[in-house]
Amino acid sequence: MKKLLFGLFILLTVATIVIFGFVPSYVGKDMNRTINPPPYSASETAKELHARLLVADLHADTLMWNRDLLEKGSWGHVDLPRLQAGNVAVQAFTVVTKTPRNMNIEANTGDTDNITLLAFAERWPLAALTNLTERALYQASRLHEAAARSNGKLVVLQTKDDVTKFLQRRQSEKDVVAGFLGIEGAHALSGKLENFDRLFDAGFRMIGMAHFFDNEMAGSAHGAAKGGLTEEGKKLVERMQERDVFIDLAHASAKTIDDVLDMARKPVFVSHTGVKGTCDNNRNLSDDQLKRIALTGGVVGIGFWDTATCGTDAKAIAKAIRYTVNLIGVDHVALGSDYDGAITAPFDTTGVVQITDALLQEGFSEAEIKKIMGENIIRTLQFFLP
Repeated sequence: MKKLLFGLFILLTVATIVIFGFVPSYVGKDMNRTINPPPYSASETAKELHARLLVADLHADTLMWNRDLLEKGSWGHVDLPRLQAGNVAVQAFTVVTKTPRNMNIEANTGDTDNITLLAFAERWPLAALTNLTERALYQASRLHEAAARSNGKLVVLQTKDDVTKFLQRRQSEKDVVAGFLGIEGAHALSGKLENFDRLFDAGFRMIGMAHFFDNEMAGSAHGAAKGGLTEEGKKLVERMQERDVFIDLAHASAKTIDDVLDMARKPVFVSHTGVKGTCDNNRNLSDDQLKRIALTGGVVGIGFWDTATCGTDAKAIAKAIRYTVNLIGVDHVALGSDYDGAITAPFDTTGVVQITDALLQEGFSEAEIKKIMGENIIRTLQFFLP
């Protein structure tokens, strides 16, 4: 019996080491690949221009993974040292609270969930194992905790005054980076509108109406029904506009997009997307949708992965940007990488200089590149945050 108990103890010990020590990093590394490893090459002209830019990105799911944001990682796409090396000034940190198994861009239900197993393996708080709002709050706390440990090198933007102060610091401190919090899918409210205030108090300033499945607030482009805003969803949109929280239309169904734009009194974001004009699939935006989003004063973040651009390099990203700029104007286009969002990217965040280079090759002027690479996002934050 003693030998049996000892054997069981050894088995449990090994299983614990594998589950908590090996599995999270293996899964994260496998799901967040880069096609080309650093260092990344670019023309001297692009490097010189890139060094003078305020670069901003509307989407990275980094907080989902069990990596220290202040340490340079050996896998994935984003952390503070790599943001500094890539001269990225502002990074949206978006949180994922639930994804369905066998996720695809055509049709999914919310009956299954991948994040529960990830949360268990990464030892998230007990409340976050079963409650989606708690999952969002936990990931937000990781950003705030990292900022507190960063000796002022990472700051969290929650107000327009925060943006002003940050920009003043960047004039003399090129290594200070700002982050702001967003949510992938309003299911993070756990079906309760009152949870919005808890998320707002935690610092969230951008909320996507839907992710890969329809939820209690809105339909997803990848959902089963693909409906529009529910009555609770309409209340959420009004509440977000009252509190100056950006509505994110990434992943939203066509009906949800129409419903939100019918109600929009302030700029909306599309944090990460492609456009049908260069990559025609169910994930990407039509010309009419792009035009209506621009009419709100909104900003469209062009993604870096193949479903967004139908390509695997900076030239494909620049091609999608060129098409969108030609359609809706340079003031409404930005970067929306989807870094660390279970994608394969051409490069990690140290390589965004290659986009600057590709934009030069597309014939954009320096003033246009400044807007696309970050100023459009930063301007919108500065004017419309609380």
